Amino acid sequence: MISTKLTELLGIDHPVVCAPMGSVSGGRLAGAVTRAGGLGLVGVSYGDAAFIDEHVAQAAENGGVWGVGCVMFTFDERPGLWDKVLGYAPPVIALSFGDAAQVHKYVASAADSGAHVVVQVHDPEQAAVAVQAGASVLVAQGAEAGGHHASLATLPLVPAVLDVAQGQVPVVAAGGFADGRGLAAALALGADGVMMGTRFAATEESLATAGFKSRLVSARTADTVNTRAFDVVRGIPWDEAYQARSVSNDFTRTWTGRDAELAARRAAVEPEWTAAVARDDTSQRAMFAGEILDLIEDIQPAAEVVRGVVADAEAILTSLARRTGRPASAA
Repeated sequence: MISTKLTELLGIDHPVVCAPMGSVSGGRLAGAVTRAGGLGLVGVSYGDAAFIDEHVAQAAENGGVWGVGCVMFTFDERPGLWDKVLGYAPPVIALSFGDAAQVHKYVASAADSGAHVVVQVHDPEQAAVAVQAGASVLVAQGAEAGGHHASLATLPLVPAVLDVAQGQVPVVAAGGFADGRGLAAALALGADGVMMGTRFAATEESLATAGFKSRLVSARTADTVNTRAFDVVRGIPWDEAYQARSVSNDFTRTWTGRDAELAARRAAVEPEWTAAVARDDTSQRAMFAGEILDLIEDIQPAAEVVRGVVADAEAILTSLARRTGRPASAA
């Protein structure tokens, strides 16, 4: 058993968190990760009311320590949906992608609801804001991550965020984690756990489509690309500091780097693109995935992923302790 500040704070068995990936991390996946002893998060990213009512409700019914992941700037644009999320009384609320004012506002509101508040950060400055706002946990997300991310890599980012946190709150490492080696490495850096997205997208319980899952298995890390094209075609006003890592396809090869032209032609392009997504056309749809695709070989049950990551990390830590001639410590 690996015990850390994260597991002690949340009352979970394992320091493994399922990233709240929008349209991928639904109630079934969150429940499976939670039942396996990790922290399952439902990704409500862009605040879709029907998705919240279906998947957050399902996670609430499953019980245990579960949570909801919200993209802060989008909830500012959708009045009422934040209160809808809070109405399901999630034990954990994970916040991401907001400015300083939004961080303070949503952390305070979530904390008032009684939830543990997790805040994702991408540099030490954001970490300082989150700590000041009263975050319960920090997630240090590096540029290796799938989906939206900033520019700093995970390896230097995690220690920098730990230096800001100064032991006040647990720090979870994200971006580039898929197996026990990654968890062991994160613990060696001083982190209290890992958040994994792509590995959980490639599970039986994820909401990823059949085509998407197939590409997660067949694609390699070299097949990924950082792009803003999917944000532009959807008309989502992401800050230019963030790009999204996706499996490359015909759409990214056509439009990456042509943001202004795509925006100008969006009225014509978006309907065709939406139709392609509806039929799971992997040559066109977004397939957000991180730099760990070389480690994805199959689609597994989420519980097996959690158990395998933890068991392998325990074995690595024990082996490392023997090699260095020191007693193993899991805390």
